[in-house]
Amino acid sequence: MTSSVGLVLFIVVVALAFDFINGFHDSANSIATVVGTRVLSPGVAVLWAAFFNFFAAFVISTGVAKTISKGIVLPEVVSGDPNLILAALIGAIIWNLTTWYLGLPTSSSHAIIGGFGGAAIAKAGIGALVAAGWIKTIIFIFVSPLVGMTAALFLTVGVSWLVHRLPAAPLERTFRRLQLVSAAAFSISHGGNDAQKTMGIIVGLLVATQDRFVGATGWLGAFHVPTADKIPLWVELAAYTAIALGTALGGWRIVKTMGTRITKLRPFGGFCAETGGASAIFLATALGIPVSTTHTITGAIVGVGAATRLSAVRWGIAGRIVWAWIITIPMASSIAGLAYVILR
Repeated sequence: MTSSVGLVLFIVVVALAFDFINGFHDSANSIATVVGTRVLSPGVAVLWAAFFNFFAAFVISTGVAKTISKGIVLPEVVSGDPNLILAALIGAIIWNLTTWYLGLPTSSSHAIIGGFGGAAIAKAGIGALVAAGWIKTIIFIFVSPLVGMTAALFLTVGVSWLVHRLPAAPLERTFRRLQLVSAAAFSISHGGNDAQKTMGIIVGLLVATQDRFVGATGWLGAFHVPTADKIPLWVELAAYTAIALGTALGGWRIVKTMGTRITKLRPFGGFCAETGGASAIFLATALGIPVSTTHTITGAIVGVGAATRLSAVRWGIAGRIVWAWIITIPMASSIAGLAYVILR
């Protein structure tokens, strides 16, 4: 029993390590536009984003975490099998680090979902998946960037029409200030949606292994979680802290791709991209849908560029990113499935 408790605790640490890597890998989502427009220096931007990543703990509900813990894989498949969760995390972490090294802004959200699904399939076949949860997730692979792009495009066109008669210099100063607000809003939406994936994985693990902690006293008693319907406060705070620390360290390879290579941004465009992206993610989080913040902000940046002119978007870079999105779930799933076979 002692060894099995130790394994569960180790997997919780690995889950928080994934959350840290998520923040590190996805820091570009929160700061690329504000760095690309030179409103903030990279060092200040990551601290700004990290603070608001953590601040999300106090303003965002836990609907996404509940979806991950019981809406992607059948709970009975996970029950009593911590190796399944460990394999899922291995698949997601390896894929995240690979794409970080290549400078591709892929989705950490879809990496962990793919890893979870791949490990479950390796154990119990395709029937281990919750069809409704997967349908919703796959639909939003396509919907989230389109929503981000559309919101940012219409915001760019609408605000441009409202301010086109105003002097350029004061307008530039105003949008530099407004971009601080929009960057904060996007960081809250990023932390609020992405940290919940780790919460869901940890709670799913603790519910599946609850028999190990029945009657536990002291700090181990906090690990006895009989239901996924309520996320323990310590899990929330640990997940938000891990993603904020990861964001604070940043991933500069991806920042360059997001902030400068897709399209050239000014503070006005950065404000529209962040506001449009944040609005789409806040909506999805309120609905309990685990969307990709990476997809959403990339779509929003493309929308801002396209509102100026289609040639303002570097479609070759955007196409490379799309291909990375498409293979994320299959690749993370395959790595996790192989990891589960080895661990079993």
